[in-house]
Amino acid sequence: MSSPTRPPQPGIRLHVDLGGDPRPHRSAKIEAHLRVDVAAGGAPTDLPAVQLAVIIAVDVAESHRAAVRHALPAALRALPDRISFAVLGGGPEPVRCYPRGDDEWAVADRDERRRAAFVAGSLPLHREGPRPAGYAAWVAGARALLAGRPVSVRHLVLITDGSSAVAADNRLEEELDTCAGQFTCDVFAVGTDWSPDPLLTLAERLHGTAEFVDDGLGPAITAAIQRLRRVHTPQLPVEVTVRPSVRQVSLSEKAPRPHRLGGLPQPGRPHCWSFPTYQWEQGRRDYLLTLVADSDTDPLETELQFAMVSIGDVHAPVTARWHLPGHAPPHAPAGAESVRTLNEATRMRKALRQGLIALREGRRDTAKDLLGEAARLAVRSGTDWVLDEIRAVAHIEDAAGGRVRLRTVDAGTLGPMILRAGSRPGGPLAEAVGARPGPRCGGCGTPAGSEARYCIACGEKLL
Repeated sequence: MSSPTRPPQPGIRLHVDLGGDPRPHRSAKIEAHLRVDVAAGGAPTDLPAVQLAVIIAVDVAESHRAAVRHALPAALRALPDRISFAVLGGGPEPVRCYPRGDDEWAVADRDERRRAAFVAGSLPLHREGPRPAGYAAWVAGARALLAGRPVSVRHLVLITDGSSAVAADNRLEEELDTCAGQFTCDVFAVGTDWSPDPLLTLAERLHGTAEFVDDGLGPAITAAIQRLRRVHTPQLPVEVTVRPSVRQVSLSEKAPRPHRLGGLPQPGRPHCWSFPTYQWEQGRRDYLLTLVADSDTDPLETELQFAMVSIGDVHAPVTARWHLPGHAPPHAPAGAESVRTLNEATRMRKALRQGLIALREGRRDTAKDLLGEAARLAVRSGTDWVLDEIRAVAHIEDAAGGRVRLRTVDAGTLGPMILRAGSRPGGPLAEAVGARPGPRCGGCGTPAGSEARYCIACGEKLL
């Protein structure tokens, strides 16, 4: 999803906070918080609409036509000029509703928008009878259609009431693996009969959002497309090059939204992993990097570089030392608090989501414990939205102590809350020590991390 018409990357500042100096072990875990500050510099405010292709897929049963009757035409009339778009409806399988005829894509102008809005009034929706094989069918249909549109940003907007979902959609994970890197996806849930789990999986794996829309679907679709136009760089990998003693590498995006990142080994570079990321805008991103290393052949009490993190031409090292068993390190690394905050935010979101799921399933004792834990972590981090969610289903008797008393709630109302717990942007992380300006190589001029000893580009020693 890259384009030669846009700047190759925004201005990036990368800072690494280490979670702590590890103890020597055959499978020691090293955690680091990667903080990325992005500034678009002189880039255009909005991506030209001609560089976007958007599919609006409507997975809604005929009985819920009212949910999209006015919203979809309104969203189509609001499309920007020159954007490529298509509308899919549903019969036994996803079917293209617009454009009509042999054309796979329409390019928005006044007449195309008017025709599309009119045709959307007769959008084919699910009726009694066979349903598509879960969400995998919609994702596969979008992949096939988007493959023929080589533009910067390719995106699926999936509107669903859950009517085509199946109990065990084994094809979905396989199809998501196939779609990795080809397009992104936002999910809008309407009605009350959908399950949040596959929707969260779609948003997490395809680097988008999952949102419940009770009303205001049209503005929600329009806002999603406007957000796409603010994307400065559609795709930018985070590369992690590790020392041979590192046996496992994982990277997860924590903010602005939680996303699972899949690492791709680089041919000819056995110790380098690339983690594709998408939709880079101005602002801040936070990642948790986890390394599993073997200390058997490494020296103790010696500063070692376990990895080099690279985003474009910006690099930062991950350094730590193995401490002698039984000897406490002289001081905690400056970034230890930053990593702890990142992990606590993850545990808080997980406890909230699992507590709501337990409440929906009638496991009230489990729900009480989990929601109490979420409240304890929320008050510690000052994350008010989590406390607000808990108050909707429980009385908070002592937030700091993790004590709540459950209310009587309708299990059918918990789906939107579970969706928000899994997809809503997190609160701001605690500020870490500011990044020190790093050196540049005297030979080739490549910037380096503040702790780097040698240039990652040419290998020369840094002065």
